[in-house]
Amino acid sequence: MTAPRKNSSASRRLFAARHRSRAISWRVRLAVVLVLLIGAVTIWVTNRSLTDRFTETTRNRAELRLALYSGNLVSELRRHAVVPQLLSRDQALISALQSNDFSLSTQRLISFVDEIGAASIMLLDRDGRTVAATDRNRMGASHRSAPYFIDAVRSKSTVFSTIPREVAGYRFTYSRRMVDSSGVLGTIVVEVDLQKFERAWAGISDAVMVTDSEGNIILATESRWRGLLEEEALKQQTPEGAIQRAIRATADWTVLPPDAYLQGEAVMRLETRIPFQGWRMTSYTTYSSIREKVNTVLALEIMGFAILLALAFYALSRKTALRMALFQRESAELRVLNTRLQREIAERERMQMSLEVAEQSLAQSSKLAALGEMSAAVSHELNQPLAAMKTYLAGARLLLNRNRPDEALSSFARIDDLLERMGAITRQLKSYARKGGDTFSPVNLGDALASSLSMMEPQLRQRHVKITRILPEEPVFVMGDQMRIEQVMVNLFRNALDATKTVSDPEVEIILAAGETATLAVRDNGTGITDLDNLFEPFYTTKQAGDGVGLGLAISSGIVNDLGGRLTARNGQNGGAVFEMQLPILVDGVEAAE
Repeated sequence: MTAPRKNSSASRRLFAARHRSRAISWRVRLAVVLVLLIGAVTIWVTNRSLTDRFTETTRNRAELRLALYSGNLVSELRRHAVVPQLLSRDQALISALQSNDFSLSTQRLISFVDEIGAASIMLLDRDGRTVAATDRNRMGASHRSAPYFIDAVRSKSTVFSTIPREVAGYRFTYSRRMVDSSGVLGTIVVEVDLQKFERAWAGISDAVMVTDSEGNIILATESRWRGLLEEEALKQQTPEGAIQRAIRATADWTVLPPDAYLQGEAVMRLETRIPFQGWRMTSYTTYSSIREKVNTVLALEIMGFAILLALAFYALSRKTALRMALFQRESAELRVLNTRLQREIAERERMQMSLEVAEQSLAQSSKLAALGEMSAAVSHELNQPLAAMKTYLAGARLLLNRNRPDEALSSFARIDDLLERMGAITRQLKSYARKGGDTFSPVNLGDALASSLSMMEPQLRQRHVKITRILPEEPVFVMGDQMRIEQVMVNLFRNALDATKTVSDPEVEIILAAGETATLAVRDNGTGITDLDNLFEPFYTTKQAGDGVGLGLAISSGIVNDLGGRLTARNGQNGGAVFEMQLPILVDGVEAAE
C-alpha cells in the first residue's frame, strides 16, 4: 500500500517540478523578449537623437569654416583693390610712360611686389604692350585684346578681371588706367594670388569650391573641377560598381540626409554668398565622423544590454547544472564579444583622438594663414631697411675698391644697425597674428591703444621717450575691425617717434576722448610738418631714403575712411605735430555718424 503512495508522491513532485520548470522557462522567455524589445527601442531612439545632434554639430562647424574661408578670400581681394589706384598715381611710372624710358620701371615694380604681397605687377603702355613687369618673361608681350586692358582703358575706376589660364585654373587681376593731361598713358595690372587658398583648403577633409556669378567654378580643392558647373563637377568621379553601391546603401543605415554623393560617399552640402561680384562658396562635408561617434555610443549600449542579459542568464542558470554549463559557455562567448567590443571601442577612441588632432591642425593652419595675411601689413617696414642695406653694401663695395676700408667698416656698422631694426620688426609679428574679419564688431579703443603700445615696446626701450596717456574713465567703443585700427595706431606712434629723433627731450602725448565722435590725438614735440597738403598722398615721405616709401599714412587714411571716420594732421601751437583719428562712436549699440 505504501509503494503506490511513494510512486504517486514522486510523480506529483516530478510533475510539480516540470510545471515549475515550464513556468520559469516561460517567464525567462518573456523577460528576454522584453529586454530585447527595450534594447532595440533604446538603440533606435539613441541612433536617431545622436545622429541629429552630431549632424547639427558637424553642420555648425562646416558653416563656421565656410564663413572663415569666405572672409579670408574677401579680405585678400579688398586688400589688393586699392593697390592699382595707388600705383596709378606713382610719378615715376607716369614719367616713364611719358618719356618711354622704362630702364628703372621694372626694378621699381619689383620693389613694390614684396611690399604689397601681390603675385605679379605689369605696366602696359597705351598699345597694351608690356613695358615693365616683375616677371621678366612677360616683357614685350601684347595684351591689347586682354579684358583687363580693354576694360581698364574704358573705365575710370579699378577693374577686376578673371582670366582662364592656358593650362589650368584662373588668373585674377586688378587693373587701372594711368592718365595725364594728354589722355591715357597706359595701364597698371596687379595679379592677385588666390591659388594659396586652394592649397590651404586642400589640408582638410571637406571639398570646397568657389563659383562666379555665372556658376562656373573658379577655385576648388579638386583641380579637375575648375571651369565646370557644379553639376558637371559632381559627375567627375570614378564610376561605381555593384559592390560599391551595396556598401553605400548599408553605410546610410543611420538615416542621414545626404545632400549629394562624392565618390560614392554621402556628403553634406553648404553654400554661402561671397560679397564680391556675385561669387558663391560651396563646401561638401562627409558624414564619416558622425557615423563614428554614433556607432561608438551604440556599441556601448549594445555591450550594456549584453552584460544585462548575461547577468540574468547567470542568475537563472544556478537552478540546474545543465543551465550552469550552458550559461558558462554563453558567458565565455559573451566575454569574447565584450573583448571584441572593447577593442572596437578603443579603436574608435583612437580615431576620435586623430580627428581632434586634425581639427587642431586645421585651427593652426587658419592661424598661420591669418599670420601670413597680417605679415603683408608690415612687409613695407621690412622693405625699407632692406633697401637701405642694399645702398650701404654698394657703397662699401665701392670704398673697398678704392682702398678705403675704414669708411667701408662704418657702412657695415650701419648695416648691423639695420639688421637689429629688422629683428625688432619681426618680433612684432606675434602681435599681428590676430585675424581681421570683414564683419565689423564693437572695439574698445582703450584696449586697442594698449595693444598697439605693446607692439611698440622694442622701439620704446631703444629710445628714452616720455609717453603721456590721457584716457577717459569710461571705455570708448567704436564699430570696426580692431586689427586695422591697431595698424593705424602703430603707424601714428611710429611717425611720432621718428619725428622726435632730433629732440633732446622727446615727448609723445596720447589723448583719447569721447564726445560726438571717438577721437584719438597723438602729439609730439618734434619739428612739425612742412607740407600738410601732400601729407596723405601715396609715396609722399619726408624720411630719408630707405626709411619709408610714403605708403603708411596713405594706407592709414584709407583704413579710417573705410571705418566711416577721418584722419587729420596739423602743427601744434607749441611746436611739433598733432595727428587726430576720429571715428563714429558706439553708444548703447547705436553708431553715431559725424
